[in-house]
Amino acid sequence: MYVSRGARRAARTRASAAVLGAALLLAACSTPDDPNKGDEDGKAGAGITQQPKEADPFWVNPDGNAARQVAAYLKSGKGDEAEQIRKIAQQPTGEWIGPENPEQEARGFTEAADKAGRTALLVLYNIPHRDCGQYSQGGAADGNAYRTWIDGVAAGIGDRSATVILEPDAVLHLVDGCTKDEFHEERYDLLTGAVEKLKSLKNTKVYLDAGNAGWGHPDQIFEPLKWAGIAKADGFSVNVSNFYSTEDSIAYGKQLSAKVGDKHFVIDTSRNGNGPYKDGDENERWCNPPGRALGEAPTIKTADPLVDAYLWVKRPGESDGECKGGPKAGEWWSDYALELARGSNT
Repeated sequence: MYVSRGARRAARTRASAAVLGAALLLAACSTPDDPNKGDEDGKAGAGITQQPKEADPFWVNPDGNAARQVAAYLKSGKGDEAEQIRKIAQQPTGEWIGPENPEQEARGFTEAADKAGRTALLVLYNIPHRDCGQYSQGGAADGNAYRTWIDGVAAGIGDRSATVILEPDAVLHLVDGCTKDEFHEERYDLLTGAVEKLKSLKNTKVYLDAGNAGWGHPDQIFEPLKWAGIAKADGFSVNVSNFYSTEDSIAYGKQLSAKVGDKHFVIDTSRNGNGPYKDGDENERWCNPPGRALGEAPTIKTADPLVDAYLWVKRPGESDGECKGGPKAGEWWSDYALELARGSNT
C-alpha cells in the first residue's frame, strides 16, 4: 500500500503581513471555490483563532485553504457548509514545505507561529525518487540538491519552535521494494544528514516517518529506521495521510518503539475517524476513499505516554491524487472536505 501526498506548488499567503513582512510562498496547491481570495486586508475573513495552548500548542494558519473556503461559503450565504469546513480550518495542520523556496517558507511559518506563541508543524517531503513514480512522484533532483534544500529549511527555522515530520514514506519505500536498490545507500545518508541538521537547531523536534499499521510488521522496518538516524531523532510518525484507527496506530507504534530504543511517536489522526476503507481496488483504498471522517483533534493529551501528540499532518480536504474523481495530489477539494467534516464528531 502506498501513501501518496501532493507535491505542493507555492501559493502566496496573506496570513500575517506584519509578521511575514511580505507575501510568502505557502505549500498550498489551489484555492477555494470562490475566486475572491479573502478581504481587502489580505485575510481570509473566516475568524480563525488559535486553540488552547495547554492541550494544543501547534499553530493554526488563519489563512489556509480551509479558512478561505469558510470565508467563501460565508460570502455566498452557505452557513452550514461554512461551519462544517470550520471544523478543519480551526485546527492546526501540517505545512508542507515546497521545493523552490524552503528557507522563505520555513521562516514565514515559524515566524507566524512564534508571534502567536505556538509551534509550527512542518512536513518535509522532497527526498529524491519520491513516491516511486506514483501520484506524488518527484522530489529533489539529486542528493546535493536535497542537502541544499534541507539547509534552507534549517536556516528558515532558526531558533524558533518547530516540530518536523521528516519524509513520509521514505523509509517505508526502502523496505517494501518500491524504491530501487541503487538509491538505498544515498537515501539513508540523506535521512541521517537531515536528522542531524534539524536536531542541531535549538527548538526543533524531528519525527522520522515509519509507515502505518496496515502495511506490514514493525520487524520489517525497525533496522532501516536505525540506519536512517532514528537514534538522533525525537521519535517517529505513523499513519501519515492514512486512515488506520488511533487504537491500531498506537499498537503499531508501541511495538515499533520497543525495537528502536523506546522512542516516542506521533500519530496522524486527520482522516481516521471511520478507520480504513475496505472496499474497491485494494491497491487504491488509500486514495480519496469515500465515507471517511476527521479523527481526533490535534492535541498533546493522548491515550498513551509514548504518544507525544495526535497531529493533522495531512491537511484534510486536499486530494490524494487523481482517483475517484479527485483533482491532482495535494489540491484542495471542497466536496471531499465536506464529506470528511460531516462524517466526524470533531
